[in-house]
Amino acid sequence: MFCLKPKEDQFFKLFAESARLLRDGAYVMNVLLNDYTKIEDTMVQVSNLEHAADDVNDAIIDKLNQTFITPLDREDIYSMATLLDDAVDFLQGTVERMLLYRTGQPSPGAKELTRLLVDCTEELVLAFDLLKNIKGNQHKILDHTRKINVLESEGDRIYRQEVANLFTSCPDPIEIIKWKEVLEYLEGTLDHCEDIADLLRGVVMKYA
Repeated sequence: MFCLKPKEDQFFKLFAESARLLRDGAYVMNVLLNDYTKIEDTMVQVSNLEHAADDVNDAIIDKLNQTFITPLDREDIYSMATLLDDAVDFLQGTVERMLLYRTGQPSPGAKELTRLLVDCTEELVLAFDLLKNIKGNQHKILDHTRKINVLESEGDRIYRQEVANLFTSCPDPIEIIKWKEVLEYLEGTLDHCEDIADLLRGVVMKYA
C-alpha cells in the first residue's frame, strides 16, 4: 500500500540502526584483532550483525517502494542503504578471510586499521543520529564527515605501509597473499565509510 505522507522517522531511524550495526561490527572486529583467541565466535557475531543489516536494508527498500513522497531523494535513500549494507558485508569478508586462511596473530598495523574503523563508525553513528534535522544540524553533520575523511586518509597510509612491510619482512609468499587480502578488505571497509560520509555531505548540501 502506497503512503502519500513522508515517513521521515522511519527512514532516518532505519539509517541510524544500520549505522549502529556497522559500528557494532567494527567493535567486534577490534576485539578480535587485539585478542586473537575466539575467531569462530567472532565469525558468528559478525554474521549475525550482517544478517541484521540485510534485514534493515530490506526494510528501507520496502518502505521506499511503499512511500510516494520521501524525505530525501529516492536515489539518495537507496544509495545510502546500499552503502551501509555493503560496508557490513566488507567487514564480514575480513573476518571470513582471517578464519578461512588461518592468518594467525595480526600485525600492529592491522590492529591500527581496526581502531580507525571503530572511530569512523562512531562518527557515522553520530552523524546519522543528527540527520533527521538536516537544516539544524548541518554543521555538526559536516564536522563528522570531515573527521571520517581524515581517519580514512590515515587508514590509506597505514594500509600502504603494511603492504610494503609484508613484502620486505615476510619470508612466506603464502602468508603475504593471505594478509594482503585481509588488509585489502579492512581498508575497503574504511573506504565504504568514506563513501557514506561523502554521500551524507552531498545530502546535507542538497537539503540544508
